[in-house]
Parts: sequence; structure tokens; C-alpha cells
Amino acid sequence: MFSAPPCVLSKTFQSSSGTLLVPPDTLTQLRSKSGRATGVTDPDTKMRGLVVLVTLACFASAQHQALIDYLERRLLAIEDRISLWHEQTNRYATELRELKQQMVAQLENLDKENEVLRNTLESVGARVDRVEREMDYLETQNGAQPCVDMDDKLMEQQVTQVKEDNKAKYAKLSDCRDMISSIKAMKILKKLGGPKGTWSKDVSRGSGRVYIFNGTDGDTIHEFATVHDFTGSLGFTRAKAVTLPSAWRGTGHVIYNSHAYYVKQGEEVELVKYDMRNGSVTDTAVFPVQDNLPVYSLTPETVVDLAVDEEGLWAIYATRENDRYISMAKMDAKSLDTEQMWDTTCPRENAEAAFVICGTLYVVYNTKQPGRSRVQCVFDVNGMVTSDDAPLVYFPKRYGAHSSLKYNPLEQLLYAWDDGYQILYKLVMKKKLEV
Repeated sequence: MFSAPPCVLSKTFQSSSGTLLVPPDTLTQLRSKSGRATGVTDPDTKMRGLVVLVTLACFASAQHQALIDYLERRLLAIEDRISLWHEQTNRYATELRELKQQMVAQLENLDKENEVLRNTLESVGARVDRVEREMDYLETQNGAQPCVDMDDKLMEQQVTQVKEDNKAKYAKLSDCRDMISSIKAMKILKKLGGPKGTWSKDVSRGSGRVYIFNGTDGDTIHEFATVHDFTGSLGFTRAKAVTLPSAWRGTGHVIYNSHAYYVKQGEEVELVKYDMRNGSVTDTAVFPVQDNLPVYSLTPETVVDLAVDEEGLWAIYATRENDRYISMAKMDAKSLDTEQMWDTTCPRENAEAAFVICGTLYVVYNTKQPGRSRVQCVFDVNGMVTSDDAPLVYFPKRYGAHSSLKYNPLEQLLYAWDDGYQILYKLVMKKKLEV
């Protein structure tokens, strides 16, 4: 008697009824061999055949299971490799993004540094040009000097003497030596008119009248008898409307000694002097500059900005010949003649307005999206103050950007128009020689 080896038959060799599934040819061969050996089919022979069949079935099942295990191991190894590849790809992508951000930041910093360096070089170039012009002028005024060696100490003494002479000359021309130290206070008086315009008091002793140029073009000036009438008026109800014989353009107008000085712009830029007392034009003059440009990039409507200080009437302008920088001229308030002209080192880019105090030009800068205005460039016609020496003055936070700033030397106040608001700035002064 043979006993079957212990094994678990694979389902491949079982039918649904439990009968072993063996290939027909294998079963036929086993039966023929058993019949030839004994000649009869007895129980022992059947049992031997059954043992052989069970052994073959167990062997086939073991091979099938080993193949499945091998395939599973290979699939797991492939999955591990794919997971590792995904991790490495994500890490490389993250590192590449970080490197890109670093490069972009470095390029932006380089662009900013390049812009600062370019502006510095342009400013230095303008100063060099100014020095060359002054040297040429001095050479025309003085004869050729003999070629002699000069002691350094003697040269320093002569330079010091020249500076003292310039200071004495300035003192003789004017006693005004004030410059801005800071802004002490801000007062919002009213909201009247459009987002851009000009307003100020008459710069003359004994006059308290307030004048409004609403907008950037028109032919009407609104006159209020006092500041109280201006603040208490509902709109322009308390104002006297003064119609001019010609239209004005921009925000560069002033009222000085009961006269309106305004800019008439056509084929040529013309300055008009209008007597507010008898309503007549006193004088006109074509501004002696060709190819005018807007003075301030943030206030493009203004081609010539007139200003008044302790020394009289000034004109602030720009030309294509010196298109990157602002220029200024001293005007004769009586005849509108141009007395002297200067090319400053103050750029037009991002400038919104300017004003003059004691012969010193203060240019106010902002951003295209209105922020906090600041005096960032100063030019003194006597060379007593430079932008490096002057304090950096910031204006209080406001509504928008200044479309005009008018200085009143009698009150030491700035009259500002800011997005339709009429504002007063109280200034703190100090002496130029204290810088």
C-alpha cells in the first residue's frame, strides 16, 4: 500500500466537484503501463497511479507558486525604483525653482544698482558740464595767468577767499538765507474743484485775497475776499469769477502784487501779466526757450511753472536739449524779461511739483502710484546748498499727489493742491550757512 505525499493540491488540478484534473494523454499512458505489467487492473495498481498523479500535481503547483513569487518581487522592485525616480524628480524640480527665484532676485538687484549708478553718473556728468561752463566763463572774464608754481597753502587761502567773497556777494544781493529744515504741520482747508489745480493767496502785503485756478486749462480765476470766505463757501458761491482775455494752461500760475502771472500755451509758450485790480493785461512775453517739455513727469500738463520767493519771480521749465533735468530762470516781475538761466541737476522723472525759497529750488518727487511725497533734490543758484547737504524732507501722508505747490514768502507757508484738496504746510526754516 502506498500513501500519498502530504501537499495541498492547486486549484488548477481540481474541478468544481473535487475530482483531480489530469491531462488525458498522461492518464492513458499510466493505465496502459499498469495493464501491461500485471495484465489486470487491481486496487494496488490504481493506488500507484493515483500517487503518481498527486506527485505531479504537487510539483506543478510548486512551480506555479514560485513563478508568482518571482513576478511579485520584480514588480515590487520596479515600484521602488519608480518611487525613487519620482522623489528625485520632485527634488530636482524644487531646486530648479529655488535657483530660478534666486537668479530673478539677483537680476532685479542688479537692475536697481545699474539704475542708481546710471543716475549718479548722469548727475556727475551734469555737474562736470556746469563746472566746465563756469570755467569757460571765468576764462573769458580773466586774462591768461602766467605759468608759475603755487604753494598748496597759498592755493587753499585763495580758495577760501573766493568762498568768502561769494558769500559776501550773496549777502549784498539779498538778506534771505533761509532754507527748509522740516515741515511743522499740515492743515486741510477744503475740498473744492477737480483733482488738479492751483490755489494761493496774493503775495503782497495787506492782501488777504485767495485765488483758485480750477483744473489744468481755462480762462476763469475764482477770487475769494478772505480765507474765511473760502473755507465757508459752498463751492464757488462766495467767489468772484474773473474772466481772462486768454486761456491759461497747466498749474504753474501765481498771484504776485495784485497781478496774475499765467502761462498761455499755443505754438509758443507765452507768459501773461494781468492786473487783477483794473482787469487789463499789463505785459506779455514769449518765453525764450524752444522745444519745451513738461517740467514734471507726474504733472505733464505744466510746461512752465512760475514761482515767487523773497527775491521775486522765477520760472521752472524743461527743454529737449536738456530733457532729463529741470531748468530754472530768474524773471523780472515788472517787464517779464529773463535775467539769468540755470540748468539744474534735478531729474524730471517722478517729479510732481517744485517751489523756490531764497533762490533755492526744491523739487518734490513721488511715485506713479501716489505715495508719500519728499523733497529729494535741491539746487541753489548761489551754490550755497546742495542736495547732499540739504535735509531729506518728507510730506505727511495725504490723498494722492501734488499737482501744484506755491510758496508764500510773507507767511512761510506752502499752498498745495492734492487731488482736489486745498492744503497748507507750515515750514520750519534754518539758515543756509548753518548747513
